[in-house]
Amino acid sequence: MNEVMKLIQQRQSDRVPFNEARKIPEQDLSQILEAGRWAPTAHNMQNFEIVVVDDRIILSAINAIERPVSEAFVRENYQQLSSSEQELAQKKVGLLGTMFPPYLRTPGAPLTSRRMPSMPAPVLLIVLYDPQRRAPASEGDFLGIMSIGCVMENMWLAAHSLGISLQVVSSWSVPEVAQEIRRILGVPQHLQIAFTCRLGYPAIARAKYLRVRRDVADFVHRNRFGARYRGERVE
Repeated sequence: MNEVMKLIQQRQSDRVPFNEARKIPEQDLSQILEAGRWAPTAHNMQNFEIVVVDDRIILSAINAIERPVSEAFVRENYQQLSSSEQELAQKKVGLLGTMFPPYLRTPGAPLTSRRMPSMPAPVLLIVLYDPQRRAPASEGDFLGIMSIGCVMENMWLAAHSLGISLQVVSSWSVPEVAQEIRRILGVPQHLQIAFTCRLGYPAIARAKYLRVRRDVADFVHRNRFGARYRGERVE
């Protein structure tokens, strides 16, 4: 198996506190950004900007933003969780319920906090989407959104190859939260926050959890929908 495939299979999201005192070497950060630079984008429009945040005062201001827990998130999250590793292995999609605190995995449970827990990190990457840079005749810019995903994947794999943990924090993309981040960072109005990710080194042991994926034959069809791909050509 080649090294790229190993990186793809081993990459994971580290939902643990990061060591704020352990800085990311500048050369490693540069490599991660270089990987993002070479991501494929629709019509090569390079429809993104990235704000690197490593100033402690600005990091503290972002971490202090109120991030309310969404009732819709709790309800839909619950529907996608498995109660055991055996169930998760059978379903092949979703996450294990024990990865979340009780109030985030139990519909109707009191939301004990009005905000998601603070997750400090030595570096945040704020990836901005520029809807003005889109491929010709691409209203809706679906390919442009896919391009942002390519930027994410490139940087994630680069970080993993360097032994640096990365976590995409979806609660920072909630409109009212994103607007406050835009204000703090002085982001121009025409740019949107596509995603925010934490970079760093775990302050505690990385959580070990079952990672699952559907088998290729579960989602690949050959020549027509419903004709499952079996890894061999039928002549």
